[in-house]
Amino acid sequence: MAIPTLIVTPGTAAKAYSDVANGTAGAGGADFGGVLSRAISGAIDTTKAAEQQAMGAIAGTGSLTDVVSAVAKAELTLQTTVAIRDRVVQAYQDIMRMPI
Repeated sequence: MAIPTLIVTPGTAAKAYSDVANGTAGAGGADFGGVLSRAISGAIDTTKAAEQQAMGAIAGTGSLTDVVSAVAKAELTLQTTVAIRDRVVQAYQDIMRMPI
């Protein structure tokens, strides 16, 4: 298996620096902040969908099966979000413990 190499030329380095300075880096949403933002938005949307299903069931217009499915999905999403948060905090703590 070949190890991939990354060739950085002065031109590409200058463009990357310019993009960061101008705030246009990661405009496609592929940067870490964009991915994290989309993941959090998805978790919030899942929770809102579960709330709407529950309100529909309370009003008598929703199916109990749909409510249980939506709440289970929201619960799994919350557990996943908490697990990722815990891993990020642990990684930060590990980095802070590293000797300089």
